Amino acid sequence: MENTASIMDLFGTNVFNDKAMRQYLPKTIYYELRKTIEGRKDLDPAIADVVAAAIKKWAIEKGATHYTHWFQPLTGVTAEKHDSFLTPPKEDGSVLMEFSGKDLIKGEPDASSFPSGGLRATFEARGYTTWDCTSPAFVREDATGAILCIPTAFCSFTGEALDQKTPLLRSMEAIQQQSLRILRLFGNTTSKKVTPSIGAEQEYFLIDRQKYLQRKDLIYTGRTLFGAMPPKGQELDDHYFGTIRQRVGAFMHQVNEELWKMGVPAKTQHNEVAPAQHELAPIYAEANVAADHNQIMMQTLKRVAVRQGLVCLLHEKPFAGVNGSGKHNNWSLTTDDGINLLDPGKRPHENRQFLLILACILKAVDTHADLLRESAANVGNDHRLGDHEAPPAIISVFLGEQLDDVLEQLLSTGNATHSIRGGKLHTGVKTLPDVIKDATDRNRTSPFAFTNNK
Repeated sequence: MENTASIMDLFGTNVFNDKAMRQYLPKTIYYELRKTIEGRKDLDPAIADVVAAAIKKWAIEKGATHYTHWFQPLTGVTAEKHDSFLTPPKEDGSVLMEFSGKDLIKGEPDASSFPSGGLRATFEARGYTTWDCTSPAFVREDATGAILCIPTAFCSFTGEALDQKTPLLRSMEAIQQQSLRILRLFGNTTSKKVTPSIGAEQEYFLIDRQKYLQRKDLIYTGRTLFGAMPPKGQELDDHYFGTIRQRVGAFMHQVNEELWKMGVPAKTQHNEVAPAQHELAPIYAEANVAADHNQIMMQTLKRVAVRQGLVCLLHEKPFAGVNGSGKHNNWSLTTDDGINLLDPGKRPHENRQFLLILACILKAVDTHADLLRESAANVGNDHRLGDHEAPPAIISVFLGEQLDDVLEQLLSTGNATHSIRGGKLHTGVKTLPDVIKDATDRNRTSPFAFTNNK
């Protein structure tokens, strides 16, 4: 009970979440901001100064001295510039702490210094960061001090997206618009919002820092460029889910505490297949928040590792001959009133709304398989995909025996009359309870596999 209470007390303490907003914002301002967060109206610039003052007060109480617009350029990692809250000194030498609505809403990093795919010439430097109020601000504590991090989108002077977040937010709005259109066709008038939910795992390797410093290839590229093959490959199955070593466990404990404080719901930790490989997985969240959580996770893993005399390798394939590190994720569509649109229910053959949404997804994967493949195509991931890795590089969809059967009925007769049920699993041991089986097995190698409700 003591550990449970400490987690509950710790979680979200460094996040300007709904609880903090209720505490620090006037009631009318709080409700206006909630309307924007929920997508019901555009942000009213008139409330920005009040919101900024509340965030500043909260952050300073947490020990923050600086703030940053925290964004995700096309580098695969985050970018930030720290500004203190200080104002110019007065005649008597005193200073004030200031953070305006403009400081909150808008920043201006150099747009020519980040990858743009040719969208920006070298001399075209003006770019803007804009506050993403749907992802809460948080205070990060490290050797730099306490920094107020404000999640933002990043675009050029002419409006082109120069980051990962802007296209993601645009896609979320497009999915919401089309999903609500389908819900209205089936008579749903209560759901006002549909969001993609994602739970993305993070695999990583931990090695001793002294060993790391002896390998220039690891230092410069994040992976080994030469070396002896391991004595065993896939035969190293005793490491997967094995007992976590004390040094690694201490590292995981510290990572969890830091993540919980920043509102990242770290849930699962275990040894992975390869030696010195491990996994951390959070509870799912809305897609843009989940993407921010993953960036926070990667930063925290690397920072805590150095603190403990270790190095965390996040490269997709740091060692030849053993498994690489993936970022598998679960994806679903959820309404604001708690309906999972990918839940087939107990009688999928009668769930016409689910079957229509499933057909839309199958059509999208078939039509845009190249875009799905391209979204995960980079040097590191393409190096990882291949022998002994999941998923393969070819896009396919696995639905499972139950849904395959329902679709076959529809294709052959135009009508589905039944759904395969899971039944019970008898272990053959009287003292063990019978297990209620799922309707189908779980496919871990298909790049687009349906599993129960996601």
